[in-house]
Amino acid sequence: MILLILLSFGGVKITTAQVQDTLRLSLNDALKIAQENNLNIKNSQLDLKMAQKKIWETTAIGLPHVDGTAKYTFNPKVPTLPASTFDPNAKPGDMLELGVKQNIVYDLTASQLIFNGAYLIGLKASRAYYNFSEESLEKAMLDINETVTNTYFMSLVGEESRKILVINLQNVDSTLVEIKEMYKQGFVEQTDVDQLELTANTITNAIFQIDNNLDMAGKLLKIQLGLADSLNIKLTDRLGMEEAQVARLTKLAHEPFILENSVDFKLLTTSELLAKYDYKREMSNSLPVISAYYNHQEKWKTPAFDFAPKDVMGINLSLPIFSSGQRSALVAQKRMAFEKATNNKLYAGNTLIMQSSQFQNDLRSKLDKFQIQKKSKELSDVIYQRTLEKYKQGISSSQELMTIQNQYLTNLTNYYQGIYDVVGAKTKLEKLYNINQKISK
Repeated sequence: MILLILLSFGGVKITTAQVQDTLRLSLNDALKIAQENNLNIKNSQLDLKMAQKKIWETTAIGLPHVDGTAKYTFNPKVPTLPASTFDPNAKPGDMLELGVKQNIVYDLTASQLIFNGAYLIGLKASRAYYNFSEESLEKAMLDINETVTNTYFMSLVGEESRKILVINLQNVDSTLVEIKEMYKQGFVEQTDVDQLELTANTITNAIFQIDNNLDMAGKLLKIQLGLADSLNIKLTDRLGMEEAQVARLTKLAHEPFILENSVDFKLLTTSELLAKYDYKREMSNSLPVISAYYNHQEKWKTPAFDFAPKDVMGINLSLPIFSSGQRSALVAQKRMAFEKATNNKLYAGNTLIMQSSQFQNDLRSKLDKFQIQKKSKELSDVIYQRTLEKYKQGISSSQELMTIQNQYLTNLTNYYQGIYDVVGAKTKLEKLYNINQKISK
């Protein structure tokens, strides 16, 4: 009996409307639906769009900016001077106001960044972050392909396991009827009857367990595909492996591993680049920042004496001089973070190379084991057919036939388990090699 182990994957909310129709799914259909509906992939796609907006956000820092302000002022007591101070012909007692009691000032300022080292580095970093988001989406695609494929084949194996258990139970029930008759005639003992009844109960319980596992596997597959739990699905692929598939997988098990194609290595390489830009950005903070500006000002009321010009143009220069060692400490931290990212990439590269060898050996081992299980299934089928013919001719007993039939069903079970093991080894290697990332429509 094959034990189905239901793995726990990240929760995906159900998005499809509740319907009662049955959806027939091939593996390729399931993969396409998952790549369209799975929320982990949708989130990765949103991250990619956000990274694209981040590029424009950073780019816009270096483009012209225009700001407008309006300010209302109220002066309860306006300073005054005798008018004769400026006008000898003024009448005694006349006062000259040096301002206005209330006013509204409109201010329009246009600015343009000329040089900022941190901005230039930030622009490169934003583009690198976009690449990182692209690679994260690539990894999400590979992850969902692996999980959906494994769950799909786990369900197929469960269905075949159930069929085998049902046939076993039918054989036991049929033999049990014969054994009970033999017991009544005194040819066998009560223990023989009890043993067969115990076997029948064990198989019945195993069928119940398989049914529960199949139900859970179906729910898990619908979660991964982003489908409603109420939707009925039927898997249309058959559990088998043709010679052409075996040949292709044998070739894959000997393919050279290209480290740069691995999505995990790509992510680490981009992470290293981002750490490098972060280090350079911190160093650039010691450089001057230069910007130009133009300012135009309008006033609702103009005082008698107003020497402020309406239009002003200029250049701003900001130069960091002394930070008590704070800047150098920050630069040192960023440099060490960059070195750490480089070390992580080198370590992961060696690990991925080792994994490629391990996964290839595992696939070759699973293929060799599958070939043996396939041969054993074929031999046990021949033995069963011969024994069945002898039974029909009265040469073989029902007990012997049941033993041979159980042997055949056991080998058939091992054959199906062998297919599942090969598929599991294949998906791990394809994920590492970055194969079948995007499923064609």
